[in-house]
Amino acid sequence: MTQIDKENRDQLTEKIIACCFKVHNELGPGFPERIYHRALIEVLKEDEIKYETEKEFEVFFRGKMIGKFRCDLLIENKVIVELKSVTGFIPILFHHQVLAYLKAANVKTGLLINFGNKSCEIKRLSM
Repeated sequence: MTQIDKENRDQLTEKIIACCFKVHNELGPGFPERIYHRALIEVLKEDEIKYETEKEFEVFFRGKMIGKFRCDLLIENKVIVELKSVTGFIPILFHHQVLAYLKAANVKTGLLINFGNKSCEIKRLSM
């Protein structure tokens, strides 16, 4: 459960990150998360990147389904993308949220994207 270093970056996450920067460069900070979500979907479509929005996953505990969660985006069944629009530092709670989603969804890579600051902030996380 660590951040991925630069040597381990893959082409898919690099494409997703490029899409996020396109959105942030055009919109800038200040909008609610749902606006960035919709804009990112448009850019993903343009770049022909397959995605599912609001993908629902079940959470199991001791062999029993105890709840469900929805991630903002699941890209090509390989990367969970969680979007935020907060000013200042991204609270560590959001890092833990992405890591929990990765574990429950059995997905190895997650991107935590914050559109709320002057610069787009991206954290790449893995299980």
